[in-house]
Amino acid sequence: MSSLFTNVSAMTALANLRMVNANLATTQARISTGLRVSSASDNAAYWSIATTMRADNSALGAVSDSLGLSGAMVDTAYTAINSILGSDGKSGLGKLQALLVEAKTAGIDRVKIQAEITQIQADMKTNAAAATANGVNLVSFTGAPTVFNLVASFSETAGVPTIGVIPVDSAKTALYNGGNGILDKTVAGNVVDTLTVAALTDSAADQATITTMITTVATAINLVTVAASTLGAVKSRIENSGNFIKALQDSVTRGIGQLVDADLSAESTRLQALQVQQQLGIQSLSIANQGAQGLLALFGGR
Repeated sequence: MSSLFTNVSAMTALANLRMVNANLATTQARISTGLRVSSASDNAAYWSIATTMRADNSALGAVSDSLGLSGAMVDTAYTAINSILGSDGKSGLGKLQALLVEAKTAGIDRVKIQAEITQIQADMKTNAAAATANGVNLVSFTGAPTVFNLVASFSETAGVPTIGVIPVDSAKTALYNGGNGILDKTVAGNVVDTLTVAALTDSAADQATITTMITTVATAINLVTVAASTLGAVKSRIENSGNFIKALQDSVTRGIGQLVDADLSAESTRLQALQVQQQLGIQSLSIANQGAQGLLALFGGR
């Protein structure tokens, strides 16, 4: 049946054209954004999962930054302790111990030796005081020692976040702590920070005093070595955690991509096909609309 008011062919052509235009708009949006799922309306489940994963990745980024700050803090303290140990034998506790052994030599000028000892003591204290990073000094401080919990990981299960930490107890690394640190507390009747041999002589009693000083410094070297080992282990753990966090971020990013990223090669091919369909649809609609003109012939129209 031919009707002036109802052109079935045109309606069908228009419906097909609308569908092609909608698909074309979707494809163009995917190409312009690079995303197959850019909003909840595209795929609610995937969009929700990807959004949560992005939030987790952002938290992992914060953990990575925190590890960087923590690493600087621990590395600064570790560097200071190594300097104070003086493993090269030319500075720090190593040199101090050598000077005390030298002070036992009969007839030696202990005043000159004391001048070197005093410089070493001042140098160690200065290095320890300077070992501050991010407002924290693990080797020289006043007040009670603190356990610093360094943020090392983040995970979320069923909406419940879990934050992993690396504890660092400054009580184990304190070299100067108002009389409670390794170098400013009394050990074997002596304090490393205030040792003096200037007034000592070759007498048996003074020789025994120097021996106890050597014992005090030897004990301090052992304790500082343990502190250095503690910080070294923490330093290594921070580095490992940092590497893991970066690898985990990459893994999460790949997972997000698999959920929401568009395959641009496929979308490009689809775009070309839809553009051809659109052109054909427009042509088909034009032909269908021309059908109404044929009705004029039935009434002698031209």
